[in-house]
Amino acid sequence: MCNLYAMTAAQAAIREIAKAMTDQTGNLPTLPAIFPDQVAPIVRQGEEGRELVTMRWGMPSPASALKNRKTDPGVTNVRNLGSPHWRRWLGVEHRCLVPFTSFSEYRVEKDKSRTPVWFAAGEDRPLMFFAGIWTEWTSVRKVKEGEVTADLYGFLTTEANKTVGAVHPKAMPVILAEPDEWTTWLTAPIDEVQALQRPLPDDALMIVAEGERRDARAPE
Repeated sequence: MCNLYAMTAAQAAIREIAKAMTDQTGNLPTLPAIFPDQVAPIVRQGEEGRELVTMRWGMPSPASALKNRKTDPGVTNVRNLGSPHWRRWLGVEHRCLVPFTSFSEYRVEKDKSRTPVWFAAGEDRPLMFFAGIWTEWTSVRKVKEGEVTADLYGFLTTEANKTVGAVHPKAMPVILAEPDEWTTWLTAPIDEVQALQRPLPDDALMIVAEGERRDARAPE
């Protein structure tokens, strides 16, 4: 599953492409490597239209995963939308778009080592969006941090297409490639958006980098 991605597009480009009416992120830095529990931007539907905000990556874990644990580091990827744990956050008030320019899956080598492989829509890393969900939640993410209330997000996954599946056959993120899909995901009833949980066509992604745990190449 995807536990590493990059967002190297300019802040203004996110606002323009996503048609965000407000921006609460301050001075958003380039993010060539976003790992679980780090803070990153998302676009959600606010009272005055779409808004750009930052949240921590990792939705609340199911209770069954927290037995005998003192912390909840969160769940980054969501697959089973029929689970009661996830169904509570599938309404329009909890959906969001997660901007990215590339994402990484690990290729397991013959010696069992793992090589990061980066996927994007092109060498120029055009801005795209994962289908995400978010919530406000109170939990202990880290022992040293103690109990905190934070806005958390994750994104959906689906079966891998051939391009991603050659590296990671189990799954790939749900990517919304067209503006009408962004609108549908943010505003439509759940029975209309479930069809969006599908892989991109095989030729819609390509490998753009290998070997590093960051994708530092910014779009032109």
